[in-house]
Amino acid sequence: MYDVVIVGAGPAGIFAALELVSAKPKPSIVMLEKGRDIKKRVCPSRQAQVPCRHCTPCATLCGWGGAGAFSDGKLTLSPEVGGMLEDYVGREALEDLIAYVDRVYLRYGAPEEVYGPAHREQFEDLQKKATLAELRLVPLPIRHLGTGRCGEVLQEMYEYLQQHVEIRTGTAVHRILTENGRVAGVECADGEVLRGRHVIVAPGREGAEWLSREAQRLAVPTTNNAVDIGVRVELPAVVMEPLTRLFYELKCTYISRTFEDRVRTFCMNPYGEVVMENNDGLITVNGHTHAYKKTENTNFAVLVSKNFTQPFKEPIAYGRYIARLANLLGDGILVQRLGDLNAGRRSTPEKIARGVVTPTLAEATPGDLSLVFPYRHLLGIVEMLKALDLIAPGVYSRYTLLYGVEVKFYSSRLALNRNLETPVANLFAAGDGVGVTRGLVQASASGVVAAREILRRI
Repeated sequence: MYDVVIVGAGPAGIFAALELVSAKPKPSIVMLEKGRDIKKRVCPSRQAQVPCRHCTPCATLCGWGGAGAFSDGKLTLSPEVGGMLEDYVGREALEDLIAYVDRVYLRYGAPEEVYGPAHREQFEDLQKKATLAELRLVPLPIRHLGTGRCGEVLQEMYEYLQQHVEIRTGTAVHRILTENGRVAGVECADGEVLRGRHVIVAPGREGAEWLSREAQRLAVPTTNNAVDIGVRVELPAVVMEPLTRLFYELKCTYISRTFEDRVRTFCMNPYGEVVMENNDGLITVNGHTHAYKKTENTNFAVLVSKNFTQPFKEPIAYGRYIARLANLLGDGILVQRLGDLNAGRRSTPEKIARGVVTPTLAEATPGDLSLVFPYRHLLGIVEMLKALDLIAPGVYSRYTLLYGVEVKFYSSRLALNRNLETPVANLFAAGDGVGVTRGLVQASASGVVAAREILRRI
């Protein structure tokens, strides 16, 4: 019998464990992660420069550190973005949590430098241009870890926690166990039962679909989150350099003229690379910036957020359906020049080779994204790129590359109280996979919220 069972070793699970072991006496804790130890998280296709081998689970998405282990490692130190945790704890408490989480990352090796709107005149000038382009510019202080350093920070956390916590990697959880309306533990995929007085489920985006099924089985109410679907944009780094030099990441939102859908930029990676991810057999696209090596390109996502009304209840299934079309047409990821998309023709290897942007994801198949995206999504993406061109000339170039599909698999949002507890007593939920957060900082903070309530009860 453990005091706490933690399902998932991403930021939410790790920070929950760090908070729990700060207590005296320390509670008994077991962490369960279906992926591998971070040192063993190796993508064979990237190592050998060959197409995705469809490993299960995907080493890029699963394992110690979660999907963020090989991400760009951006800590957005503002409650303006990164999730809906404010809805549960309030604005002031969230600001305190963000500052606390940031201090923990610094303790484990995060760099001191913070990017942001420090140059007031330059920021005001950019904001004027953004307003004229009908863009809402979100100023953010950002601490950038970078792929590579992010892994080093997570390794330091692992080495500390393994002294106080039982950590089991390569251990998938089959179901959550309850008795008389209270959580009782979990059953692993191999049939082993682990009893626990408290359970924190933090399965990340890759585990969102599993958690949605478990919520339905346990009669935990859920509401639909927006479905975020779009493309990964890649262009010469010099196009965005005047902005990324000051702010590192440009966060903009735009309301499309035609359908009034919300479109946003996400995860900007100066001098980075475009990468593939295997979401349980579904190949999607993402982007990284390495801490120690650079490319000549910058990439970022443009995502269309769409809320669906009843009776629709399957946002994850909808996102998977769109991504599956790209996999069907391109045997993985499709890439297309913006000029070809606007001209109604597919891209070819020869056309892309003639351009000024050399793809960093060589495995992507040149093709036609108009055969994949719904019309309103595609139109929203194109309108957003036109608006961005007004503040960063060169974005709307015929040579700009669009990779598809990028999908953010946010779980249906579970019914949770202010301590992130479900209607099942002592069952807590945290992180991106439960539909509450959308990034490293708020995911980490959500783990702290759940852990503090458990410590109060213990």
